[in-house]
Amino acid sequence: MKKKIRVALLCGGKSAEHEVSLLSAQNIYQSLDKKKYDVVIIGIDKNGRWFLHKNFTNLQKKQLSSLHHSGQQIAYSFDQSNNFLITNDNCLSLPIDVIFPVLHGPYGEDGTVQGFLKLMNLPFVGSGVVGSALGMDKDVMKRLLIREGINVANFLVFKLFEKKSIQFEQLQKKLGLPFFIKPANLGSSVGVTKVHTKEEFKKALQKAFSYDTKILVEEEIKGREIECSILGNDEMRASVPGEVIPHDEFYSYKAKYIDKDGAELVVPARLTKAQERKIQYSAIKAAQVLCVEGMARVDFFLTPTNKVIVNEINTIPGFTEISMYPKLWKASGISYSQLVDKLIQLAIERHKREQKLLSSPLLSA
Repeated sequence: MKKKIRVALLCGGKSAEHEVSLLSAQNIYQSLDKKKYDVVIIGIDKNGRWFLHKNFTNLQKKQLSSLHHSGQQIAYSFDQSNNFLITNDNCLSLPIDVIFPVLHGPYGEDGTVQGFLKLMNLPFVGSGVVGSALGMDKDVMKRLLIREGINVANFLVFKLFEKKSIQFEQLQKKLGLPFFIKPANLGSSVGVTKVHTKEEFKKALQKAFSYDTKILVEEEIKGREIECSILGNDEMRASVPGEVIPHDEFYSYKAKYIDKDGAELVVPARLTKAQERKIQYSAIKAAQVLCVEGMARVDFFLTPTNKVIVNEINTIPGFTEISMYPKLWKASGISYSQLVDKLIQLAIERHKREQKLLSSPLLSA
């Protein structure tokens, strides 16, 4: 009998996207073939403590919830041949074959956990340190895309120490009205405000800086919101694009994860073949520029003049039941279970490739 692959789902985390992470991980857990995979759940609470869990009974199906401390708190260690989780209670050793990080936002999607897993010499799903960090920081991401000739919205960046000097009138003059204020290092539309007035501006500034020490102020782009999923390491492929039609002023956190009627998701998007190819090409190019591997969802605006503008890239996209990443692959012929299988495969393949690299100049003499 073939040995099962032990997969550890890493979920929760310290970011404001903690609850979304739990919902995504729960869906992935349910989709994994238990005949093929031995699944371990590692939940990180909002204080950064790691716990070993047996299941997701601490989550109600349709309600966001913080991680309960129903599991055993764990420490981690490893030797040359195996990687282990060691519980504080009874020193149980548990070899792990591959980690599936389902951590949205800072302390999980930004390269921090990826660096830790590389030090542990563990295969893990998704982008490495560089791709994760670049994908998370919207400021650096957009500057790199501009350098490679990829269109982005006009934007300005401010640090926390500059807060008192930010003037509404100057922003209005440079970007027009309305404009968006958002944290530089968060996803899922957390902390994002569409600003129409000076009064809204003051509240939006406070809100964004409560999540990050660096913020972006962006012009509003008039156009259709198109999303495209990416899959692969060196050889990337793009899914059919989908369209998001928000029922509010923009695609908010609530519309993405809580209110199923918050937006209409059109999959596949109603596009010409030329538009579809242009978006798929741009998605792959953006991912390659940002050193992204494994998976990503690239979000675009398509203007009335057919200009394709990259809004952002998500290196650990949502996997909830209403998330676009798996929906787009399903429309492209890859089921949810097949998609998860492929992502784990890609992680193991990349790890094997990296293990062949020389670790000392003496070995090449």
